Amino acid sequence: MIDDTTQQIDERVQLIVQTDEDRARLDRFCSAHLTNLSRSYVKTLIKKECVQVNGQIKKASHALNAGDVVTVAIPAPEEAGIQAEDIPLNIVYEDDDVIVVDKPSGMVVHPAPGTPSGTLVNALMAHTDQLSTINGVKRPGIVHRIDKDTSGLLVVAKNDHAHQFLAEQLAAHEMVRQYHGLVRGNIAEETGTVDMPLGRHPKERIKMAVVEDGRHAVTHFTVVKRFGQYTEMIFRLETGRTHQIRVHMQAIGHPLVGDPLYGARRKEPFKTDGQLLHAEKLGFVHPTTKKLMVFTSPLPPIFEEALAYCRRHAM
Repeated sequence: MIDDTTQQIDERVQLIVQTDEDRARLDRFCSAHLTNLSRSYVKTLIKKECVQVNGQIKKASHALNAGDVVTVAIPAPEEAGIQAEDIPLNIVYEDDDVIVVDKPSGMVVHPAPGTPSGTLVNALMAHTDQLSTINGVKRPGIVHRIDKDTSGLLVVAKNDHAHQFLAEQLAAHEMVRQYHGLVRGNIAEETGTVDMPLGRHPKERIKMAVVEDGRHAVTHFTVVKRFGQYTEMIFRLETGRTHQIRVHMQAIGHPLVGDPLYGARRKEPFKTDGQLLHAEKLGFVHPTTKKLMVFTSPLPPIFEEALAYCRRHAM
């Protein structure tokens, strides 16, 4: 087991096994909840005795019981430089100041414990040597993020002036960020606003939650189409907290379809590969020209296929 005196711990995550997860394998349970870590890294943590069940070391195949407490000690990342990787990028726009990228679902934005490679940053490092330094060596150019399984648009800064200018727009809630999503259930309102403060989940540190003393978070939504068991929606972020749309929709009883952390744990009749959430529109004032630029991205095929199923089986 990792000893805090010999190796620095970046984070300790505590997970509680729910009733519908009874008899789940330890490795599969951890992979389902620690979605920011690769499955191979989760297995490595178990082998290195960094994972405990009720305070005891268990094998990856250990069958969990409802109510078990799983504690994961995640080592601090090494300070090695990021390796450039020749990974294809869907670049929507680029000039001397910014790059607008259409990120696929499944790609992590920047390296983290268990995901040192294959990220958007690794790809950017191979694409250009001009990236802002404000967020340090692990997050060059990264002004804002979208979750691993969320697809769509984000802007990258190629210099510190552009980064600061864009960051100020984010802080002032002036950047346009519109998302397309599919949620469970039938939402009655045509439009609405979820205004609930968000912070770390009090028991499961890998998750966010609505907490009384959390940070101010506001999500505006519009219904596109109702399908009985599902509702197609547009979301507009006023603030940009971690997992904001996902947590807000869970909080009002309509979790995003396919969400491994906040959704209903059930198999859908169509493929999802994570939450069906797509950053479809991004708008910002350009750092140099001071002109408003707006970009849009079409829904990925997996999302379109899910909507096609919903249309065929709408009640």
